[in-house]
Amino acid sequence: MNRKRRELVRCLALVSQLGITMLTPVALCVMLGVWLDGRFSTYFTLPLLILGILAGARSAYLMAKKVIQPDDGDEENGDD
Repeated sequence: MNRKRRELVRCLALVSQLGITMLTPVALCVMLGVWLDGRFSTYFTLPLLILGILAGARSAYLMAKKVIQPDDGDEENGDD
């Protein structure tokens, strides 16, 4: 039971971390776009939103990839 609970907590932490990793660049880019639009009367919000989505997706992908495929340098195998 204790092992299942640890695994559940680990999975929930990973999902939360992925969500925050995805949300942060999107929110920052939108806030920057809104500020630039108000300051200079331009239309930066949509391009920055797309940039934020791409940056967040890349960061989430790299994080998930690291969790799924642990570093091969930790294992010692006899193949040289």
